[in-house]
This record gives sequence, C-alpha cells and structure tokens, in this order.
Amino acid sequence: MPGATVWSLTPGAGDGQTRVLPDGCMDVVRIGGRLLVAGPDTRAHITTIDGPGGPVIGIRFHPGVGPSVLGLPADRVRDERIGLDDVWPAALVRGLSQRVADDARPAATLERALLDMIARRRGSRPPHPLAPAAVRAVVAVLAFTGRVDDAADAAGIGPRQLHRAALAAFGYGPKTLARVLRMQRALALARNGTALADVAAECGYSDQPHLSREVTALAGASIRQVLRQR
Repeated sequence: MPGATVWSLTPGAGDGQTRVLPDGCMDVVRIGGRLLVAGPDTRAHITTIDGPGGPVIGIRFHPGVGPSVLGLPADRVRDERIGLDDVWPAALVRGLSQRVADDARPAATLERALLDMIARRRGSRPPHPLAPAAVRAVVAVLAFTGRVDDAADAAGIGPRQLHRAALAAFGYGPKTLARVLRMQRALALARNGTALADVAAECGYSDQPHLSREVTALAGASIRQVLRQR
C-alpha cells in the first residue's frame, strides 16, 4: 500500500511488554480480535503482548498519511488507542473484522479493505490542508534539518499555517515532529552499527549526551535499553 507498511507479529509465551516508540505514524491494528486505531505518540507507549495466540497485525501509515485514509485528524487520537468502530460505521467494521478473522492471510485482507476505503473516500474533503507532496516535503525537511521555516517554505505556506496543518496531519506541531523524526533517524543509524558519537554528529545533536537525553525524554528509556529491544 503506498504510504504504508503492513506488519504482523505472532506473540509467543513470555513476550510480555513491548515499548512502542514515537514515530509520527498512525496504525490500524488488529489485536485480540478487535480493530483499533493507534494515534501518533508523543511518548513511548507500553503495550503487553503476553502468551501464545493469533497474530497481531497492522497497517502503519507513514507520517501524515493516516488522517486522509481514515478521515480523522491525527491530533484527535494523539497518544490514544480507540476502536476503529469509533471512526467508521460499526456495521462496516464488524464485517471487516469477520473477513480478517476468516482469512488465512489476515494482514493482506486488512490491507485490501483499507485500499477499498481509500477508493471510497477519493474526492472527499481531507482532514488537513497539506497535499501529499507537501506532507512528504515537510517530513523530509524536518527529519534532516529540523528547521520549521524551511519546512513551511517546502510546503508553500507560512510557519503559523504549518503549525495548524501539522496538528491535523501529524498529531503534533512541527517542532515535536522534528524531534521524533530525528530520534528515529538516530536509532536507525545506531542499529546499523554507527557509533553513538557519530550518530549524534550526523543527526545534528550537540553531542552524545544530548542524543541520550532526547532519546530518554521521548522513549522513556536509555538509548542502550531502546537498542536492545527487539
């Protein structure tokens, strides 16, 4: 699906708690037989996946994509998990849940259903004013420079307009989005084996302690604890 990633996880005994880090994304998740919308997080969300069971599946929408698919401003579900039936008609969601439960490839079924919904919503008014190209431009600028004025220029609007649009598109303002995207970029480099001092320099932190403080503030754990997490 363009602008999204399909994922699945089959929990095993003792998986226990999982720390979900802020990433500017929205997800539609099926867990325990229920379809949920996971909003963009400003802090780590601790979820429990304990014991064997059916797969947890989801569609993760890239930053700024989810609101247009779901018809829901991102800031309405910031740091929240709500039922998909709170967003779409309950009868539609019940039918979708049954289709997913009956299919041998539930993640693919969920993806097809969301693509159908995108087709139905085509031409409807989006919940934020940023065009897809502007969304991508804002994300690219904030991930690599963090400069709000440059991001506003890339979107063709003023900084105040960008702030209002960013709340609906990403769930939080551009400064917070820049912090989240920079942390994700730093963690990706560190997971690929880059030394933390080099990660800090590459991502524009003043030094390695600054990097560590930012990760702890956003992830609720030290950077080394985060890197050890599966």
